Amino acid sequence: MNFDFTDQEKAFFAEIKEALHVLEESRDLEGSDLDAIRENLLAVLAVLGAIGYLQVALAEKEAPVVGTLALMAAMEQAAGVSHSSFLAVEMSTRMFGRALALGGSQAAADILPDLTAGKVVGALALSEEAMNVENDPLATLGIEDGDAYVLNGSKSFVINGPLADWFAVVGRVEEQTAIFLIDKNTPGLTLSDRQATMGYDGLAVCGMELRDCRVPADRIVGPLEAGACLGQLKLWENQILTAASLGLMQSSYETARDYAKNHRSGGKPVIAYQEVGFKLAEMLTLYQTAQLYAYRAAWSADDNPKEAGVLTLCAKVFCTESAEIVAGKSLQIQSKDGYLSGGAAERAYRCAKYGQIAGISTEIARVKIGDAALGKL
Repeated sequence: MNFDFTDQEKAFFAEIKEALHVLEESRDLEGSDLDAIRENLLAVLAVLGAIGYLQVALAEKEAPVVGTLALMAAMEQAAGVSHSSFLAVEMSTRMFGRALALGGSQAAADILPDLTAGKVVGALALSEEAMNVENDPLATLGIEDGDAYVLNGSKSFVINGPLADWFAVVGRVEEQTAIFLIDKNTPGLTLSDRQATMGYDGLAVCGMELRDCRVPADRIVGPLEAGACLGQLKLWENQILTAASLGLMQSSYETARDYAKNHRSGGKPVIAYQEVGFKLAEMLTLYQTAQLYAYRAAWSADDNPKEAGVLTLCAKVFCTESAEIVAGKSLQIQSKDGYLSGGAAERAYRCAKYGQIAGISTEIARVKIGDAALGKL
């Protein structure tokens, strides 16, 4: 395992963080107004597209870095600046984009250039009754009808739903899985009102109803073997949620550290109190351990794919649970200032729980990790 990044990669990671910080100075990237969220996402996509971030894992010849390990480090930097913008970008680019690329269809070839340039917003519609599809089989069904498929079903918690130009809807064709590429103006597609969430205020989420939507055959990825397709989608989602947790820890730790250095209590800096130093030490230990865990899982995705699935689950469990602990300790150090709404640690604390229930939940992940340890997987 080699986590020693090149100077070019390090420069790229720094460029991501600096570009988003500059953008953050002129707009509230965590604002909750839907029109502002739309403007923010387009601005973030334009900035990240210009420096090549959107091309990573989708257009390797144009991308400034290659490989899942470099992608994980790049995602960590983006997530550390704006949690909501990060998830919106990743669900549009890495999830929607890579889902399209699975089948190599002409529709994917037509859309991907605009997607990686930040000109198109995508959304992946996967979950139905629950946040994951581990226990409940997909009910969304496409039935062949001439040169098209008629699609019926419903989806919940579609990130970017209210903003998306295109949807990649995951459903069934008989006993196999297929991904249906649907334009936002397709007849029979109905989006619910925006759903309010506990965290990620700057994220646009909604539900979806599909009633006799006709999808041309050339806009379908698949049919694909169900287990392999869903396994790949869940692996990518878990990698994104792991990176999101690293970003939450990064911003929580840095905020608490800077507060402890600059704020005074009892006539001396807060950092002078031993208990505060202990908390910062615990936060940094969790953050750096989580970072190494995430990097190892990312490295395995390219160098040892057979182990990548279970290592990613291990990393996701540790990172998502650590993010909640680190954000909580950051609030504790900042006292009243940390508890006030709008602070970095307060936002991170509200966002942290999402990573534990989305993708493969930490409960189901633990079952799968145990099965792997017993040789059942």
